Amino acid sequence: MRVDLHELLGLPGGRRDFFRQSIGQWGERLLEQTERRLAPEKRARPPGALPEVAFLTACTRCGACEPVCPPRAIRYLPASSGLGAGTPWIDPKSQPCIVCEEMPCVRSCPTGALTMPDHGWHGYRLGRVEFVPERCVTYQGTPCRVCVDACPVGERALTQDELGHPVLRWEGCVGCGVCVRECISSPSSFALTIAEE
Repeated sequence: MRVDLHELLGLPGGRRDFFRQSIGQWGERLLEQTERRLAPEKRARPPGALPEVAFLTACTRCGACEPVCPPRAIRYLPASSGLGAGTPWIDPKSQPCIVCEEMPCVRSCPTGALTMPDHGWHGYRLGRVEFVPERCVTYQGTPCRVCVDACPVGERALTQDELGHPVLRWEGCVGCGVCVRECISSPSSFALTIAEE
């Protein structure tokens, strides 16, 4: 009696699908390990950046994205940055991305290292922002709207409740970091984690 490996393992498809699935999982793990070795420090890349290893391969360090960035948020990594040397990055603490609707940096990229997301900013994330209420001055009785007024996305991402406290809406937040930099609290009432795409 012949035993079908897929039935035994509860997998759909034939032998070819099984090997594709196995190699796909193995390849994904290999890519993650390679990325950890080649780029141990996470950098905030311009919008539409490919996953890090692919980005490092595709980016020719041409410099086309930096001059078209309206807030001049794009910088280049120094020569001491190993394989990332000369590639564009954004330091949200210094000058975050301001969520330009047309994404001029992406449109200027000649290699596809920066690629226009299918739905533009809708559903796209540069990073993940978290709100830390115990740091916020509104919870200490001081009225403040600085973060809400500074947010380039607007009420889809950040608003206030009836008591004047910030309300972060993850579904609309793109993780640009403007709120982190503009917050008057020290340390900031917002924390930014770079996206792991």
